[in-house]
Amino acid sequence: MDSNIERQARGETMTAGGALLARLKAIGIDYIFANSGTDFPPIIEGLAEADAKGIPLPEAIVIPHESAAMGMAHGYYLATGRPQAVMAHTNVGLANCAIGAINAATEHIPLLLFSGKTPASEMGHLGSRTVPIGWGQEMRDQAALVREAVKWDDELRFPEHVPQMVDRAHAIAMSTPRGPVYMSLPREVLCQPCPTEGLGASLQMEAFIHAPDPRAIEEAARLLACARQPVIFAQRGAGSKHGFAALRALVEEWAIPVCQYWAVQLALPSDHPMAAQADPEPLLAQADVVLVIDALAPWSPDIHSLNDGCKVIQLGQDPLFQRFPVRYFPSHVTIACDVADGLAALRAAMSRLSPATDIERRSATLTKRNGEARAAVLARAETGCAEPMTKEWVSLALSKTIGGRPATVLSELGCPLAPMQIADHRGWYQEPHSGGLGWAFPAALGMQLADRDRLVVATMGDGSYIFSNPVACHQIAEALALPILLIIVNNAEWGAVRQSVVGIYPDGYAAKANRMPLTSLSPIPDFTKIAQASRAYAERVERGGDLEAALAGAIRHIDENRSMALLDVRVRA
Repeated sequence: MDSNIERQARGETMTAGGALLARLKAIGIDYIFANSGTDFPPIIEGLAEADAKGIPLPEAIVIPHESAAMGMAHGYYLATGRPQAVMAHTNVGLANCAIGAINAATEHIPLLLFSGKTPASEMGHLGSRTVPIGWGQEMRDQAALVREAVKWDDELRFPEHVPQMVDRAHAIAMSTPRGPVYMSLPREVLCQPCPTEGLGASLQMEAFIHAPDPRAIEEAARLLACARQPVIFAQRGAGSKHGFAALRALVEEWAIPVCQYWAVQLALPSDHPMAAQADPEPLLAQADVVLVIDALAPWSPDIHSLNDGCKVIQLGQDPLFQRFPVRYFPSHVTIACDVADGLAALRAAMSRLSPATDIERRSATLTKRNGEARAAVLARAETGCAEPMTKEWVSLALSKTIGGRPATVLSELGCPLAPMQIADHRGWYQEPHSGGLGWAFPAALGMQLADRDRLVVATMGDGSYIFSNPVACHQIAEALALPILLIIVNNAEWGAVRQSVVGIYPDGYAAKANRMPLTSLSPIPDFTKIAQASRAYAERVERGGDLEAALAGAIRHIDENRSMALLDVRVRA
């Protein structure tokens, strides 16, 4: 087959749709998660044309719902650190992508989002309108559907712009703070010929990455070293394997507790001596210096207060979270950087300083306090082995069953972190703080696609499972042979809504009602039947004493058959 260089020398062209795909492959995109529509003929023709000409392309995967496509791209990035592409059908497909774009923006997840744009011409052009939806799907500002969530948006106006637009999109998505970008693709433009010259070139626009400011790092190190009662709040992990190791070493060397309040990713092993319980109040009551690591809401100001004179250091890709209008947490030292780089620099700076207090005594005190608190959590989880069982027991049983096996657990209103024993920086992910439900199932599929040998477990509330478009996700799992374990923590209600109502009105009429309005999901479907429709292993578990055997059986099925397993686990409301 001819090389790209040989084709360029002959001045060859291909459809702009095919050229777009070829450029995506050249810059490192592995997959295109696509739900096609009537705007896709030039994309589909481009796929066939590239195959006939031997031009390498990303693998294009049919995803039967756009929310699943966005979730898979999200999960794939978490597993690999490489952004992927999502293609949707005009405005209606883009609307289905909006929740995924909001989730990705909140969690600094880069992805390249494309959607077709209905033809502007009624006749006379290759790609002109041919069916009624060509009129029905036109919008004055289609990009407005996702503009507030994406970092940048553009429209392909000329076919020769393909390489530059793709390169710019990738660079902006990967620049800190990372996030999704969007490009609309008019059908007439995609149908036009595009020169192949430059399609296989290396990336022509590099991302910019904030480096930690040395002066800010030195000041943060001084404050922490001089603190009597420092504390760290971390929600989005430590940035990488190296950042995870750097944070662990820093807190061991300086005896600083880490509170993972509403953690989205793991920053410290769950059973580490410096891993405090996820309640900010007792830590803030004593703290004189607080380090906030990539945390949107490190505590709740309505119920948690800082001491007078307490200094706050905020470190992260976007430590002030500029996308969010209201966020008034103080930041006396602000460090914009990749989290792992910032933690490594902070540890190095602190190694040159002397502590202002007895580190050994503080370490002993914290180790005892945190160990006792963790023992109480585990004991409480054990008591949840009943009928119906508690979520805490499900977490503990799952952790015991996994043991030391490399695994990733996702929780979307599913298993809580506290009873689990997880020491891997890739071991734990919780639903995004934007709360776009239905995330964990497709995100787990994306993770499994990235690493087929790893055990990937998605735990979800029953409502979250319904939100995930489960029929579509089960079809994807079967089609791509993605053997995840899905655990539905089923209490037949919107448990998060109930907790919110009770939190605001603890003595109100709704809290005292036999059946709280607008929270029940009864009658609950038989979720095992949905899984079985796509030939998945499925089992319902109602007794706590049966759970460990059911978990072991499901994992054994995955290992032996390499297909998905689902457990519908009934828990207390």
